Amino acid sequence: MLRKLSVHNLALIDTLQLDFSAVSAGLTIFTGETGAGKSIILQAVHLLTGGRASQSWVRNDCDQAVIEALFDLGDHPELALFLQEHGLDDGTDAIIRRIVSNRGRSRVFINDRMTTTKLIAELSENLVNIASQHDHQQLLRSSSHIDFLDSYGDVLDLRDEYGRIFTRWQKLMRQLAALKEREQDKEQRRDFLSFQLQEIREADPQPGEDEELIRERDLLKSSTTLAELAGRSHALLQNTLLEHLAEIRKNMDEAAALDPEVKELAERIGSACFEVEDLEGALRDYRLALPMDQGRLEEINTRLAQLRQLQRKYGLMLTDVLEFATNAQRELHTLDSLEQEITTLENAGQELHDSLLVRAEKLSAARRKAGRRLAAAMQDELASLSFKQSLFEVAIHSGSVTTPGLSASGWDVVEFLFSANPGEPPKPLASVVSGGELSRLMLAMKCLLARRDKVDTVIFDEIDAGIGGEAAEAVARKINELASHHQVLCITHLPQIAAHADGHFLVEKQVSDQHTRTTIRALDNKERVAELARMLGGDNPTEQTIALAREMVSRKSV
Repeated sequence: MLRKLSVHNLALIDTLQLDFSAVSAGLTIFTGETGAGKSIILQAVHLLTGGRASQSWVRNDCDQAVIEALFDLGDHPELALFLQEHGLDDGTDAIIRRIVSNRGRSRVFINDRMTTTKLIAELSENLVNIASQHDHQQLLRSSSHIDFLDSYGDVLDLRDEYGRIFTRWQKLMRQLAALKEREQDKEQRRDFLSFQLQEIREADPQPGEDEELIRERDLLKSSTTLAELAGRSHALLQNTLLEHLAEIRKNMDEAAALDPEVKELAERIGSACFEVEDLEGALRDYRLALPMDQGRLEEINTRLAQLRQLQRKYGLMLTDVLEFATNAQRELHTLDSLEQEITTLENAGQELHDSLLVRAEKLSAARRKAGRRLAAAMQDELASLSFKQSLFEVAIHSGSVTTPGLSASGWDVVEFLFSANPGEPPKPLASVVSGGELSRLMLAMKCLLARRDKVDTVIFDEIDAGIGGEAAEAVARKINELASHHQVLCITHLPQIAAHADGHFLVEKQVSDQHTRTTIRALDNKERVAELARMLGGDNPTEQTIALAREMVSRKSV
C-alpha cells in the first residue's frame, strides 16, 4: 500500500510531499482545473513502476528529477521474500526511488540499493495497478482481450508453461527450415566443395612452402654473380695465402722452441692458418653448390603461380588455404549427415508439437471456464454501473488438433462482445461502445481484477471520461465500493466521485517570478465543499450549488 509519495523537479512540480497514511483502504481524490498538472501524479507513479524515462520530464533549469515512494508491504510476505531474494530486504517496507537526469539517464533504487528498472517493474506489478486512457485503448484492441481473460482466470501459469515450450518449438522449427533450405542446394554445394577440396589436395601446399620457394628463386636469379664473387675470392685465398700457410706454421713452431714467450702467439697463428684453410674449403664448396639450373627457376615460378592462385581463392596465407580445406571436408561430412540431422530435428519437433497441442487444449479448456465466469461477473458489475440490460460475452475461437493455428499464447483467439441495448446482439467492443461506456467497462474489468490479484493500490486516471448523470453516480458508487477493501487513488473531474473521497487533494497551477509551478495540497471539509461547488457550477457557484456541495460532503461523513 502506498504510504508516501515525494516528487522533486518533475515537469511543473518543484517539491511535493504527499502522505496517504491517514487513508489506508480508502479513496483518495485528486481534482483541479484542466491543465493544472494532475497527470504529473500518474507520471511519477509510471516512473516508479519501471516506465521509460525522458529528459523532457525534468523541470527546466534543473539537473535531475527525483521521485520516491514508500510502500507498506503489509500482509504480502511473498513481496518481502522477493526483496530478500534480491538482497533488497528492509522489513515490511519498500522504498522505491527513481532519479532522472536532464540528459535522459536514469537510476533506480529499492531500499537505498541501486537496482534495475526491470526489477522495480516486477516488484510494482504486485504493488500498484494503474487504469489510464492507455488501458481504455487496450480494451478496444481484441488482441489484448486474451491477456485480460488470462489474468482474471488465473491461467497465466498454464500460459507461461505453454509459452516456454512454444519458444523451444519455434527455435527448433527455424533450425529445421534452415537445414531443409541447405538440403535443397545440397548436391550443388557438395559438387562445389568437392571441386575446391580436390584442387587444394592436388596442389598439396605445405605451410611456409611459398616463402622457401621465394628464397630459392631469389638465389637462382643471383647465382651467376655469386659464383663470380665466390670464385675470385677463392682464387685469391688459394693462390696468395694457402701455399705459404705451412711455412708460416713451421717458422712459428721453431720460434716458440727458441723463445717460450712466443708460444702463445705461435699457437694463435697456427689456429688462424688452419681456419684459413677451412675457409678456403668452405668457399670452394659454396661456389660449387650454387644452383645454376635455369630450368629450376622456371619450375619455381610455375609452382609459385599455382600457390598464389590458391591463395587468391581460399586465403591470404597457405595456412588459411589448408584451414579452408579442413572446413570444406567438415562441411562435406555435414552434408552427408544432413538427411539424418533433418530426421532427428523433425522427430524432436513433432514431440514438442504434440506436447504443445496437449497444453493448448488444456489452456483452452481453462479459458472457456474462465470466460464463462468473467462474462457472468461482468454482467453483475455492469448492472451496478447502470448497464442493467446490457450483454457482455467472451467469445473464444479455438483451433483443434487437426488445424491448431498455434501462437505464443495458445490456439485461442479471445474477443469481448458487448451490447448496451436490449434486442441488439453483442458485437466487438470497438464497433459499439462510446467513450462513456468504455470507461465503465474498464472500471468493471479493473474491479474484477483488483479483487482477484494481491495489489492493494489501484490508480484511476480520469476513468470517468465521457459519463455523467446516473452513470456518474453508478461509477462513483463502484469506485467507493472498491475503496472499501483497496487503496484507490483517483484523478477525476466528476463531483459525484470526488464527494466519496476519504482524502481530497487539489491540484493547482501557479505562476510566480515568470515560472509556472504545479502544487498539490490536502483539503479540509470547508475547502472540499468549495472545490465540489466549483466542479458543479464553475468558478462562480450559486448558493444552491454550494448547498448541494455541502450536502454531498455531509452524506460521505454520515
